[in-house]
Amino acid sequence: VQLQASGGGQVQPGGSLRLSCAASGSIGRINFMGWYRQAPGKQRELVAVITVGGTTKYADSVKGRFTISSDNAKNTMNLQMNSLNPEDTAVYYCLVLYAGVDYWGKGTQVTVSS
Repeated sequence: VQLQASGGGQVQPGGSLRLSCAASGSIGRINFMGWYRQAPGKQRELVAVITVGGTTKYADSVKGRFTISSDNAKNTMNLQMNSLNPEDTAVYYCLVLYAGVDYWGKGTQVTVSS
């Protein structure tokens, strides 16, 4: 499974970004996808996850601001991030759980700064 994440960048506080992750390879249906992030000097933390059935879970810090979605047929996932603040600055990683194995993307930098 190969993961390609895109959409990171720099934005001012209050702005928005949309991250995307596409899974490729000889794979069938993916049952679990998610986004994690790691800020400098901090541990990697869950941002949002989604199951094939559409069940979602968000970190308390992003509830109401971030929205995760997926296209099961295409094995793609998006993270719409609104009302960004400097505390959201981190490297964002996409995660796919497939056949009992975790696959991680390389990460995309999100910087929120004025």
